[in-house]
Amino acid sequence: MISRIDLRGDALPEGGALRGLLPRAEFDVEAALAKVRPICEDVRHRGTAALIEYAAEFDGVTLDRVRVPAEALTRALDDLDPAVRAGLEESIRRARIVHRAQRRTEHTTQVVPGGKVTEKWVPVGRVGLYAPGGRAVYPSSVIMNVVPAQEAGVGSIALASPPQKEFGGLPHPTILAACALLGVDEVYAAGGAQAVAMFAYGTTGPDGCPPADMVTGPGNIWVTAAKRYFAGRIGIDTEAGPTEIAVLADATADPVHVAADLISQAEHDPLAAAVLVTDSAELADAVEKELVPQTAATKHVEERIAPALSGKQSAIVLVDGVEEGLRVVDAYGAEHLEIQTADAAAVAARVRNAGAIFVGPYAPVSLGDYCAGSNHVLPTGGCACHSSGLSVQSFLRGIHIVDYTRDALADVAHHVVTLAEAEDLPAHGAAVKARFGWKLPSVPASSGEVSGE
Repeated sequence: MISRIDLRGDALPEGGALRGLLPRAEFDVEAALAKVRPICEDVRHRGTAALIEYAAEFDGVTLDRVRVPAEALTRALDDLDPAVRAGLEESIRRARIVHRAQRRTEHTTQVVPGGKVTEKWVPVGRVGLYAPGGRAVYPSSVIMNVVPAQEAGVGSIALASPPQKEFGGLPHPTILAACALLGVDEVYAAGGAQAVAMFAYGTTGPDGCPPADMVTGPGNIWVTAAKRYFAGRIGIDTEAGPTEIAVLADATADPVHVAADLISQAEHDPLAAAVLVTDSAELADAVEKELVPQTAATKHVEERIAPALSGKQSAIVLVDGVEEGLRVVDAYGAEHLEIQTADAAAVAARVRNAGAIFVGPYAPVSLGDYCAGSNHVLPTGGCACHSSGLSVQSFLRGIHIVDYTRDALADVAHHVVTLAEAEDLPAHGAAVKARFGWKLPSVPASSGEVSGE
């Protein structure tokens, strides 16, 4: 069901050579980009009419309007299963606790007497959030996008999710209910690249969508390709690929737990990656054996779990020890990394590359998906070596405010002019000289400091 990669015995290679030995899903965003470009430009020129036509073509629904009526949001929340509502409310509560603590505060640094730099943090003005609605429904992703945006202070939040034929062309009612719980009343029945284009360009008309400054949220390859297409015009969170879990485990790990966690991510998508890194051949054997009955006992086996576990993106990787295992998981840079070893907290503290780290036997990835308080919108495809998951910081911009007096500028003027001339930018230096009647204050040879006029 799952392949093996044996890295025992020989010294592990460095950097890219080690990454090249590890399993990874094929995810050709560049090829998808060629297909989404005309869709995005069609939305640019035809707006809502194009969105309605794509809903008919891709989702099989006939829409009269793209914006979801307010009464549909209210009705979805009223009809929501009380147990599901309680779960969503607890997820929101915990997410707010974590994300509220991420707020940034203004800070002023006194560089020299009379010269200071203040960094203030300003939220983006408007964001468009995407909630997938294909193979599965993700109200949890609504929470993970909306909460950090709200805690950052974003003033205008809109959400798009694909229209569903079985719900009369509206997004899934649980998505709508989650929006209602969070106070998001601007919701659009739009999916795929066309939803990203709607946010990037905006649409006009009675139900028009104003353009957004930023688009965040997970999606399929078409959503990812559209984000790449618009990067630079709008801000994006990340180019999300198929989900992935890596488990670093030793002989102390419970194979039942490890197998269950691998399957939990495999059920997302046939391209989902499930990777076990271990120095215990006995654990590897036990996990592989345990995958069989657990897979047989669950749903989505043929269309998702079986192809995910047997695909080239999934494997059991055998290493000589936990030390080597750490090198492997750092090279892999998993979206989700579980540490199930002796002294798991100490091992987890040494990890450098992961979207999120789950420590010990009682912190499975599924906890983080819903109710840990952490965010589950995380970097994939090895991007954890340079990128972070979604947070309040994602929706903030740091702006430096430079405030210098005449004397403070005089103290450093000769350095500014010297550096400007070294870069052959004399007008830069002239902008300083003009403030002193084109003649710089003298610089005492003994101190190297400007003495003033």
